[in-house]
Amino acid sequence: MDPALEILAPAGSRQQLEAAVRAGADAVYLGLKGFNARQGALNFSNQELPEVAAYCHARGVRIYVTLNTLVMDEELPLVEEAITAAAEAGVDALIVQDLGVASLAKSLYPELPVHASTQMAIHNTWGVSLLEGMGFDRVVLARELSMDEIRQIAEATALPLEVFVHGAHCTSVSGNCYLSSMIGGRSGNRGLCAQPCRLDFRLDERPYALSLKDLSVLGSLEQLAEAGVSSFKIEGRLKRPEYVTAAVAGSRESLAGRPADTDQLRALFSRSGFTDGYLMGRRTLEMFGHRTLEDVQASAEALETLSELTPEDTPLIGVDMKLWIAEGEPASLTLSDGLHTVTVTGAVPQQAIEKELTRELAERSFRKTGGTPFALRQLKVQIESGLSLSVGDLNALRREGLELLSASRNPVPAYERSSENPISLSPYQPPDQAEIRLRFERFDQIFEDAQAYRLILPLGQILEHPELLQDGESRLIGEIPSLIFPSDEKHTLQQLKALRKLGLKHVLCDNPGALKLALDMGFTAHGGPALNLLNSYAVEEYKKLGLADATLSIEGAFSQVRKLNGDLPRGVIGYGYLPLMKLRACPAQDQTGCGHCHGQQTLRDPKGIAFTLICRDKKYSELLNSVPLYAGDKSIPRLDFQTLYFTTESRKECQSVLALYLGKKPPTFLKTGGLYYRKLL
Repeated sequence: MDPALEILAPAGSRQQLEAAVRAGADAVYLGLKGFNARQGALNFSNQELPEVAAYCHARGVRIYVTLNTLVMDEELPLVEEAITAAAEAGVDALIVQDLGVASLAKSLYPELPVHASTQMAIHNTWGVSLLEGMGFDRVVLARELSMDEIRQIAEATALPLEVFVHGAHCTSVSGNCYLSSMIGGRSGNRGLCAQPCRLDFRLDERPYALSLKDLSVLGSLEQLAEAGVSSFKIEGRLKRPEYVTAAVAGSRESLAGRPADTDQLRALFSRSGFTDGYLMGRRTLEMFGHRTLEDVQASAEALETLSELTPEDTPLIGVDMKLWIAEGEPASLTLSDGLHTVTVTGAVPQQAIEKELTRELAERSFRKTGGTPFALRQLKVQIESGLSLSVGDLNALRREGLELLSASRNPVPAYERSSENPISLSPYQPPDQAEIRLRFERFDQIFEDAQAYRLILPLGQILEHPELLQDGESRLIGEIPSLIFPSDEKHTLQQLKALRKLGLKHVLCDNPGALKLALDMGFTAHGGPALNLLNSYAVEEYKKLGLADATLSIEGAFSQVRKLNGDLPRGVIGYGYLPLMKLRACPAQDQTGCGHCHGQQTLRDPKGIAFTLICRDKKYSELLNSVPLYAGDKSIPRLDFQTLYFTTESRKECQSVLALYLGKKPPTFLKTGGLYYRKLL
């Protein structure tokens, strides 16, 4: 196996951690008790981390700490404590989603490596380029990419790339799912997803229409390495140690050019089997599946079998020792693992009264390496006759030598804490009156009085109606698609070039990659809600990147929104059927693809509640909430703007909603307050 390649295993508990190390993982990722995307795992405390890091490093295993959730301002002091604990324990990197957390980490410990979590939804060359310029050390790519698209991204960056190769598949692009939080207040962006997509959502008569099979591309690791991937990540911090053992073993087999035992892995855990649909570019209905009774029964049988095969001990590192004993001089022990050599000295030997020290007595003591990652491989001795050294002195010599060799093999990285003051932000000063913005899905929704407001419209709709840009200095905002996969980059670039010639100056960016594209082309960039701005540091970081203003996260309660600092203009969505999921594998297709679909379908949850699925130019689809958000008759914090987000409404309905909203009147339709007036978990 190429030493530059890495098998990265999940460690949701100490048992998982040890299973990963025993199975031969090159690195593990784990979460602390808070701020990680698997809050349901046992996880580790700040106090446990130094010993856990030492355990891994002594065995040549890297350790990454996940701080990959969105955080709120009041949580930032605890986040600082977690970053400090990770740095002082000498972990090899942090994995983060929130740019505010990344900014805080870099301000505290500039040399501590930071990896971009898949929760950041980095899925194109522009997104990776943006993070490379920000000083990130690695990017975990979105799961939805094909092999060719991964290769295209790798060719455009010097950053190491990490991909998921085995484990559960989110139906939505990670970081862009709000279904769990909107339904039950449990946010996937904060590690508490209740997995409602695994419920029996139905599209017509097809069951479990939102549930994907588990991912497994273990047969393609060599090709991924050739495409430019250096880290192969296994999902499963909530899975059993046996699962981790089998997945790591399968990965090692694959990288060695041998077939992985996917039958065993499928029996251990799957949802109607595995899929490699994204990687192979086959985004068909074959990707969908759910956990069946047969899957559960197979798991029980496989666990019983695998428990007998799982190694109980970590493979030990062979050590050669050389003992030198001479009269009147301290005993000397030299240890070598083949790469590192250390020497320690101990007590001065005494003249033997009853029993002199022999090779056999020394070897008996030096073979006692239990509790360490080492085993005596070869012992050489040079002992002058007539001398004696106690067993206690021999044991002390062995312990000190092995401790020094362990430290020499994996020195704890020394991250120096910055002497600069922590990030300081000025209080936000809102305007007296918020601007109203109207976002339309289609040109035919725009009613006569709408031109009095700032309009937001998808790029394609503006190109079809260039008359919208005939007024010279237009306040129109072109909406860049939330998802632009590498196969679509050229088309999006052509659209923006054409619109810039027509006079478009403003664009809405709902992903870091879109922001990079917009800024490089000279547009005024406005941030969309999927940037997930939930704390002041994140708001400030996006201001530094070049945002003119930003729509705050739809998961932000107004009680917290009021407290956000910084001077970047900001706003919220005040009305709309909010997009709850973004899906590249569309559940609305049939066996022949999507040719017969008119672009809008209905899914129903187990209670029969209808959710609209809307197509985005056959590139991806969005699941809209069952009822619209409406905050017009409630207390809204003073902000720079409020956006009415129209999707499926008729022109008349759009006009009616605006009138109600401006009049601060209660709606005449079923609505939700979203998470604006609830506490987010």
